[in-house]
Amino acid sequence: MSIYLTPRTESRKSVQNTLNSDQMRQLHSALLDIVGTMNRPQRDEVLIREAGIPLDRALFPLLVGIERFGPIGVVELADRAGRDYTTVSRQVAKLESLGLVTRRASLADRRVREAVVTEKGKATTDLVDAARERIGRKVFENWDPQEFDDLVRLMRKFADAIADGLPQADG
Repeated sequence: MSIYLTPRTESRKSVQNTLNSDQMRQLHSALLDIVGTMNRPQRDEVLIREAGIPLDRALFPLLVGIERFGPIGVVELADRAGRDYTTVSRQVAKLESLGLVTRRASLADRRVREAVVTEKGKATTDLVDAARERIGRKVFENWDPQEFDDLVRLMRKFADAIADGLPQADG
């Protein structure tokens, strides 16, 4: 008597095996729509107005970036904002003159000057966060709570995957 063993099959197929080109195009299209909408200057103006803060639209995303990712060097901030570092350096100087950020030597590399949000800057970004939440609640008011939970979970998973998984550009 012989025993025939069958290979164990995976209970879940790998996503790589189930993806199709049409879905990838749809995902890319949705991402382009999101990025395009989020990058419109009018979106920042609406958020600034809703927050009730007297801040130039060009400075707004830099202040938020410094608060979220700081202490942060100008080169990294410029890279995250998709702007030239000399322009960002001047804009960070403007934020500093407004008392919203300070600059200091990096603890890791004294040659690098980092921007750090001040208490006044943090109070400003808190107003922005509250405005963003009010606007977001309107966007998601007709969503099922589970849909929203799934979106948050999957967006974080996606953001982590693309941050960890994309090849770095040379030079």
